[in-house]
Amino acid sequence: MRHLLAFLFLVYTGALTFAQNSIDLFTIGAQYGIPSDYEAPIDGQALETIYSLNAKLPIPIGENDIWYSNLSYYNFNVDTDSDIPEMMANPLGLHAIILQTGLYHHFSEDKGFMLLAMPRLMSDFDGGSSFQFGGIAMYEKRFHDRLLMRFGASYNQELFGPFFVPLVFLNWQFGEDWSIEGLLPIYMKVKKQINEDFSVGFHEFALVMTFPLNEDYKHDYIERNAIELSLFARHRVKGNIHAELRAGYSLSRSYEQFAENQMVDWGIPTVRVNDERPILSVPFNDGPFISARLVYNLPLDD
Repeated sequence: MRHLLAFLFLVYTGALTFAQNSIDLFTIGAQYGIPSDYEAPIDGQALETIYSLNAKLPIPIGENDIWYSNLSYYNFNVDTDSDIPEMMANPLGLHAIILQTGLYHHFSEDKGFMLLAMPRLMSDFDGGSSFQFGGIAMYEKRFHDRLLMRFGASYNQELFGPFFVPLVFLNWQFGEDWSIEGLLPIYMKVKKQINEDFSVGFHEFALVMTFPLNEDYKHDYIERNAIELSLFARHRVKGNIHAELRAGYSLSRSYEQFAENQMVDWGIPTVRVNDERPILSVPFNDGPFISARLVYNLPLDD
């Protein structure tokens, strides 16, 4: 079974193997935010915790085609023991199930195209649920044996309206032990490979999400924003099992609550066009966080 999976991923990564000789098949993570002060008039602190799961599976369907699937689950929690206004949702327990699935086509040695559907189920698992449809389209170009890039965009029908994100994928080995991999502006990882079992580096993650609330809050919705910057260290525990620790700071973090019918014309990262929505929640400050992840990583060069 392991050799079959290795073959599937070798086919999928193709030219990527110059910069990445393994892939994270399954990941489980937990993140703890250091309690942060609310803004006035709330006198108290908010505690944010995040739990996540991720699994990947590409399946060859022809000589030049791969059917690729990536399933992610996120659970965002915000709690406080402070007095919260009655109309403001508290505590928050928000869930996101995000599937990316679709076709990767390889035109030639240095060109390809990827088209993925991206449905999302967003819910508080307490009477508020929303199915959101989106997609990703990207053109691939390999510039040389150490640099592969993709250019494209994603779309998602958020609860505030259409949301578009210009995307650039980068996989670049710029030194014997240094590499960058990321789908900007959503995530990026700069890594220094110290030895076969240990690496360190810098990580960035930013993803806009909207969640419906239940009838207790008149089916309002929450828009979550954050730019998480961290340093990480990753160590092979045993076999293909790796442990990764991160410590960083969450910037522009917000869980803004809006009425169900409050919309914008459309949005891109950091911009909402014709945004006149009154915010129904009280924000809390940005702050540091620590996180831990357990990863099953499959080598591709065995």
